[in-house]
Amino acid sequence: MSCRTDFISDFHVVKFFKKECGGWNSAYGEFFLSLYYQMLLKHGERILSSATSVFDGKGVKIFMKISRIHWHYGTRSHAPELTAGYYNTRYRDGYLSIAQMLARHGAIFNFTCIEMRDHEHAQDALCAPEKLVKQVAFATASAQVPLAGENAIPRYDEYAHEQILQASSLDVDGSTFDREMCAFTYLRMNPSLFHPENWRRFVGFVKKMNEGKDI
Repeated sequence: MSCRTDFISDFHVVKFFKKECGGWNSAYGEFFLSLYYQMLLKHGERILSSATSVFDGKGVKIFMKISRIHWHYGTRSHAPELTAGYYNTRYRDGYLSIAQMLARHGAIFNFTCIEMRDHEHAQDALCAPEKLVKQVAFATASAQVPLAGENAIPRYDEYAHEQILQASSLDVDGSTFDREMCAFTYLRMNPSLFHPENWRRFVGFVKKMNEGKDI
């Protein structure tokens, strides 16, 4: 059988990310990606240890912002996440260990792309921000670490507001976890936000966030 590719993008020229027989899914791939991932976790441990040593006992809540990489989330290898150091594939959860690290330091897991929907992206990019947010919500619930969120790009429409409201109190698997965010950061306060129509929608959105109601 020929070795097919996971991607419709330039990733298809990289043998490491081939769908059927790429190195990412080999013994060597596991060794390399685990090593890369552990370096990322150790760096996080050092940063959190330094932060807690400074702010411990001072009433300061420590948030760690974890970048969202939802491109090609619909593939097996999740190549963009792997290249960033997140050892997250279709067969392996790369966010649980990060959540557990934050739990050890009493920090908050801050995640972005909360306003995005899967279908809003080009199909050939195989993006899945909604699925990624659910995976992170499940990981943080499992690790018992608070989850905070923010939008990735400026959005002033009710469609994005509705998605944020839904993601801020997420029923992760339909039965086990009701993952409610402890905080949300709205990006960004700029002249466009104060356009009369945008401001009207924003005020309504803030009220519903405060009340915990759907749009």
